[in-house]
Amino acid sequence: MKLSRRTLFSISILGIAALLVIVVNNTGGTKIKDLTLATHDSFVMSQDQIKEFNTKTGYTLKIVKNGDAGSLTNKLVLTKDSPIADAVFGIDNSFAGVATSAGIIDGNLVATDFGDVCFNYDKTWFSTNKIAAPSSVKDLIKPAYKNLTVIENPNTSSTGLSFLAASVEIFGGEEWPTFWKSMKSNGVKVDDGWEAAYYTDFSGSSGKGAYPIVLSYGSSPADEVRKDGKSQTASITDGCFRQTEFVGVLKKAKNPEGAKKLIEYLLSPEFQKTFPTAMYMYPATPGVAIPENWSSFASKADRTYGDTLDINANRKTWLSTWSEIFG
Repeated sequence: MKLSRRTLFSISILGIAALLVIVVNNTGGTKIKDLTLATHDSFVMSQDQIKEFNTKTGYTLKIVKNGDAGSLTNKLVLTKDSPIADAVFGIDNSFAGVATSAGIIDGNLVATDFGDVCFNYDKTWFSTNKIAAPSSVKDLIKPAYKNLTVIENPNTSSTGLSFLAASVEIFGGEEWPTFWKSMKSNGVKVDDGWEAAYYTDFSGSSGKGAYPIVLSYGSSPADEVRKDGKSQTASITDGCFRQTEFVGVLKKAKNPEGAKKLIEYLLSPEFQKTFPTAMYMYPATPGVAIPENWSSFASKADRTYGDTLDINANRKTWLSTWSEIFG
């Protein structure tokens, strides 16, 4: 029987449709390969790790950095109707309430790492200038330390907001603004984020800045060990805040399945073991080894402040008061 061109065309279309059905059924749908992770500026994932993740999962990971954790969170809130990424890393316990209240997270935030936000000082600077180094956050308002301290803005930085919360608990609800007025009078410098404060303005880091006291982390001195085997910096473990960082899937993500795979990878022992050396934070996954030199140079505070307060309920009031002081 001879078939007409029209009949042949119809058969061809039906065949293609059937083939598509088979392909979709066999693969579970078309897999989105592109995957985007939004992070703060301090996030580190090596090219080898990205390649490993891509090879294992079949995704193509892109990392987009968005300033400090505060700036990152605020940007994700502003773009929640059309998210800039599929997953987020770096929202911490000082800004987590903003993320959950705004409804930008699909499911729950998952802890990936933690560390103590503490002041650090440059031992070499204090030795050279024959000035005793501070031993408490209360020392920072003394005349001997005028114009020596750099901190991060709590409106844009999780590090800054962490210590703001700590100061509320240390000095009390009535007195903490007085402490900050004294800090301003004593010449504290305020940067937008940790990167600028630590790597540019702090004298004890690679930036060799003009400020020998910086708001950073108890683990930071482990990154400043010199050729003589000694760290150039030390932490003031009085007045620290226990910071926890999280990862999560963003609502309306184009690739939520890829985001879940990425979270699995970030929580794996293989990636978790890089937190101490790459980001100077403690891994959240139990049983992951910590570098030996951390016992000598990475300090954990015996007591932390502010991390048990209801930051979400008080953030606006604290920031408003702090901003009025600093103008």
